[in-house]
Parts: sequence; structure tokens; C-alpha cells
Amino acid sequence: MSYGDPNNPYGAPQQQPGYGQPPQGQAPGYGYPQAPPLGQQPYGVGAPQTMPGNVSAARVMLWVIVGLQVIGAGIFAVAAATINAAQKDDSLKDNSAFQQLADYSTGRLWALVVFAIAWGVFAAVLATKFTSGGNGARITILVFGIITAVLGLWPFTIVGLVHLVLAVLIACFVGGSKGKAWFNRPRY
Repeated sequence: MSYGDPNNPYGAPQQQPGYGQPPQGQAPGYGYPQAPPLGQQPYGVGAPQTMPGNVSAARVMLWVIVGLQVIGAGIFAVAAATINAAQKDDSLKDNSAFQQLADYSTGRLWALVVFAIAWGVFAAVLATKFTSGGNGARITILVFGIITAVLGLWPFTIVGLVHLVLAVLIACFVGGSKGKAWFNRPRY
């Protein structure tokens, strides 16, 4: 009995090339890469064909944030214009209640108008990326949700509670397994 015979069923096992290693005599890097086995397809049969409900809800919540940003920008703009006009009125110079309001900078209010509009445009762009965006859009939406939640806590505490709740839900829905599967689905 010889162990050197390759056809001997009782012989030493033959050395097989490992997964991902080229067979002997073939240089690596040439040809097509080897596909994973059939049972291990990364986005095979289980890839979602339609947007899951919680991901669709996150997109709707982004559009709600866009609407809230437009309303907030309008309120800040009206307040800035009103305070600016009232600061020039001589009859209100002696009113102590107005002086507390007049001390507020109109430049700061106009800066809030610009910020609200820019944040709303950014939310609108992200809301449109739900159908065509990949994992980078998902990460950007997650970061947007986290930053919006933080902004809803600190500078805009009372007004920002709605933003806080919406932002946390957006981050949870997009960051979950269904959100990951949706944004990582194959696009043909």
C-alpha cells in the first residue's frame, strides 16, 4: 500500500488550494474574482424589493422636519422684521417690557432664519435620497438625526422637542436592520 498514489482512498489527503487562493501555477489577480457560495449571497433572495414601513416613516419624518423648518424660518423672519421696525419707533423707547425684547439682536434672528432654511434644505435633500442612496446616504441620515436631536435638546429646548422626537425615530429607523438592508440592497 503506497501513500504516494493520488488514487488511493486510504492515502494521505491531497493538499487543496484554499478559498480565495489561486490554484498552483496561476498568478493571483487575473481573471474574475470567485463568487461566494450560493448559500452565502450577501443580498440574495432576502433583499427588500419595496421600502420597509419604518424606513418609509423615517422619510416622511424628514419631510415633516422640512415643513417645521419652513415654519420656524418664517417665524424668525417676522420676529426679526418686527423687532427691527420697533427699535426705530420713538414711542416705545420708554416701555420697559419692549426694551427687554429690543435688546435681542436682529442679526441673531436673521442668522437663525438662514440656519433654519439651510437645515430644511439639507433635510429635503436627504429625504430624496431614500430611493437611490446607498450606505453613505444612510450614514449621513443617521448623523443628521443625531445632530438634530442634540440641537433639539440644547439651544431650542422648548421648540425643539418635536425635532428631538422625530430625529431619534429617524436615527432608529434608518440605523436598524431593515434600514441597513434597504440602503445596502443591490441596484440594477
